[in-house]
Amino acid sequence: MNFYDNDFLIDHCKQILSFYNGRIIDSSGGYFQNFYDDGTTFNKGFKQLVSSTRIIVNYATAARILDKPQYIAIAQHGLDYLENVHWQSTSQTYAWTLQDNQPEDMTQQAYGYAFILLAYAAVRKAGIINCDDKLHQVYDLLEQRFWQAEYGLYADELNEKGKLSDYRGQNANMHLCEAMIAAFEATNDQKFLDRAKIIASNICQRQAKLTDGIIWEHFTKDFQIDWQYNIEDPKNLYRPWGFQPGHQTEWSKLLLQLNRYAPELWLVEKAKMLFDTAYDNAWDEQHGGLIYGFDPEGKCCDDDKFFWVQAESFAAAALLYQVTGEQQYHDKYQQLWSYSWEHFVDHTYGAWFRVLRRDNDKYSNEKSSAGAKCDYHTLGACFEVLASLS
Repeated sequence: MNFYDNDFLIDHCKQILSFYNGRIIDSSGGYFQNFYDDGTTFNKGFKQLVSSTRIIVNYATAARILDKPQYIAIAQHGLDYLENVHWQSTSQTYAWTLQDNQPEDMTQQAYGYAFILLAYAAVRKAGIINCDDKLHQVYDLLEQRFWQAEYGLYADELNEKGKLSDYRGQNANMHLCEAMIAAFEATNDQKFLDRAKIIASNICQRQAKLTDGIIWEHFTKDFQIDWQYNIEDPKNLYRPWGFQPGHQTEWSKLLLQLNRYAPELWLVEKAKMLFDTAYDNAWDEQHGGLIYGFDPEGKCCDDDKFFWVQAESFAAAALLYQVTGEQQYHDKYQQLWSYSWEHFVDHTYGAWFRVLRRDNDKYSNEKSSAGAKCDYHTLGACFEVLASLS
């Protein structure tokens, strides 16, 4: 089967969205975010900022790329919820989680702000908003609350009293780089592209030099390597211990996106190095797929298979093939898709499963859950490959 095909990718995007269509809208506000495999909802009243914004991105982008104007209303529904319920006008902050439309966790996360910016970029591209004011507002809030000019990177977390955590990480910075690229695409404002370039250079060059060229997740307050952070909690949802193959390949994708707008030789060379290292250390020869994590010695430390790791990796492989013309990347793209088609794609109900054991057995029948999965990575990866094919 040829997965490197425009018609296949369009059809698959429609198949993913068919799982959510007719189920995603909560008439009381926002989106339902917790689904079992068959589409039944659970924990209906619980909503999280990342899922709220990512679903906006899904539908705003799909409306444009798949020529589905009916998706505009779904994206607008989520945008209204972001602006009227997540956003707390008195404190000028966003609720991280909500229960029954009431703020629950008011921790301010740079990771969350990344997806707020990405959502505004998506709705701007789709014509749902017609000016850039909201993108500049979010950029300014990030500048005030998280930007660490001395290091050229963002801090991670403010508690409800406004105190900044000592934790520093690459994940929020990676998604902020992604959001800055999208904001540049939406506005053509150079400041967003310049910030994306600074983040990419400081994570993928300066910080990566501390760990033999590949990207570690966790740092101290002064951006030194923190080898012990979450060593006892390697399966932490947002901050797992160990090298993350999926983040190496996700950075590979982002570097090649940057190269599209501001070409530099190091971007392509680093993209290749990160992808190749991740694949060499994480591909499971016995059961297929890329494992979740490996330790500083290159040994597996988490052999679970996550949907987003496979998706980000096939997107990176496609872009590497386009830029380098090397057949190995086309082959790896096909290999990743063949594995995912067999094990992750739900051919009965639609969309993808979230996480599998090493032998590809499912852990549970929870397909999507707030903050953990809404098929943002899978749709986004398909959209990125489609863009590269056009």
